[in-house]
Amino acid sequence: MQLTETRLTESHRATLDQALEAIRTRAYWSPHPEHPKAYGESAPAEGLAAFEALRRTRFDLDQPGTDDWTGAEVSPYGPELAIEYPHPDVEVLLPAMRAAMPAWRAASPEIRALLCLEILSRISARTHEFAHAVMHTSGQAFMMAFQAGGPHAQDRGLEAVAYAFAEQTRTPDAMDWSKPQGKRDPLELRKTFTAAGRGIALLIGCNTFPTWNGYPGLFASLATGNPVLVKPHPRAVLPLALTVRVAREVLAEAGFDPNLVCLAAERPGEGIAKSLATRPEIKIIDYTGSSAFGDWLESNARQAQVYTEKAGVNTVLIDSTDNYQGMLSNLAFSLSLYSGQMCTTPQNLLIPREGIATDVGPKSYDEVVGDLAAAVGGLLGDDSRANALLGALVNDDVRRRLEGAAELGEVALASREITHPEFPDAVVRTPVMVKLDGSKPEAEAVYLSECFGPVSFAVAVDSTADGVELLRRTIRDQGAMTVGAYTTSPEVERAIEDVCLEESAQLSLNLTGGVYVNQTAAFSDFHGSGGNPAANAALCDGAFVANRFRVVEVRRQA
Repeated sequence: MQLTETRLTESHRATLDQALEAIRTRAYWSPHPEHPKAYGESAPAEGLAAFEALRRTRFDLDQPGTDDWTGAEVSPYGPELAIEYPHPDVEVLLPAMRAAMPAWRAASPEIRALLCLEILSRISARTHEFAHAVMHTSGQAFMMAFQAGGPHAQDRGLEAVAYAFAEQTRTPDAMDWSKPQGKRDPLELRKTFTAAGRGIALLIGCNTFPTWNGYPGLFASLATGNPVLVKPHPRAVLPLALTVRVAREVLAEAGFDPNLVCLAAERPGEGIAKSLATRPEIKIIDYTGSSAFGDWLESNARQAQVYTEKAGVNTVLIDSTDNYQGMLSNLAFSLSLYSGQMCTTPQNLLIPREGIATDVGPKSYDEVVGDLAAAVGGLLGDDSRANALLGALVNDDVRRRLEGAAELGEVALASREITHPEFPDAVVRTPVMVKLDGSKPEAEAVYLSECFGPVSFAVAVDSTADGVELLRRTIRDQGAMTVGAYTTSPEVERAIEDVCLEESAQLSLNLTGGVYVNQTAAFSDFHGSGGNPAANAALCDGAFVANRFRVVEVRRQA
């Protein structure tokens, strides 16, 4: 099947226009259905069968420079995937990717965007298959893997394409320039302007959200004219390997070199991200993961534009509320979803030690903590519901942090073990909550460090004003992907908003319904800000795409 410009335009131009309108208005919109039934009656069984057919196979991509095969993925739910992926000889692979650039650069921004939409469309049609791949590499429960790893990730990829198209088309392709010279003939030039990609982009994938965190950078780079080398996390290769396969198929059908998108799977313990990141061919890097390696990339990959999402300490300040039960329910869900293994999950709950005002009367610090612990316990009291919300712990590091949390302070909510009925080897644990006195130096060392996973700290502060200042210091020194606050005071609300504006953090106020601080909507919400230590970029804005290409001008005498 040949993908012609006419076919691409007929299939996807309207969607691109809607995406452009959505990023302008910030209104709700998504072309990718969230509900599994929307994909057809047979889709669930077909998706599971497709996933199972991938296990115990060799995942051939027919890309150059394959010198070996590697793969050691084990599902957090227990089963081994036993899939082998091509291991790259980068001395062969990178030149092949560079050779694919000229034709891709010569394509218009519109053609590049429409081909990216075709890739996303084909991924969307296989959302059930991708959901199982995400579930069995990240430990997400199936419904979350389906939504976050499927339509929500696809939305973020499409959002990046829309921003890329908008930024590239701000400048005309060509124009005739004329400067009057009075009585003399005018000076006349013919000028052309080409959006030229910087070079090979390196996507360093993460374990917990391989597609959701991976698609923005992948599609932003591809849409702006750059080849993309995808280096997945060694425990979460399959979702991105499937993505690479689809992209290569689409590019080949459109007459482009499929080596515009390649996979770099690594051997266990090899650590090729560091060696790849400093190669001169790599001009763009997208990374999600620990602050230590993100900081290293920012300091050492000097030849590349580096976009990082690292660790932060997400904080919720509780001053007062006019919906106490709604607040408790909202926070309980936020703390429980995917076992707190989200970069947006709240960690620190700042609560005045004298208590808070609520619609059901004043509540002391101990009452607030106890009621929140009870809300989490009630939410997760039924094991089947708990499994559907918690998923599985993604690795042993998270388990160790959870088990060690009891030594950090007074336990307000103990974790319990849950058996998964379908996957008995899955490590499923409910969250733990620990009380800390915010005025004690030994406590400060605990709550001012990220404790990734299902661990939260109820930090007693001397007053709301002290809480506001601690919030400021936390964002400034440690960074935050999200900030939440509850208050009925306009003055307190303004003070918190000022802190977030000054320290560049995304704020959610008084959430008591079905929207949670750790969730963001593509086309409307910005994920991260790029203005505090948690991340140097936002998903997604103009800055995320504009420096992935440069406009090259050619002037000719008219």
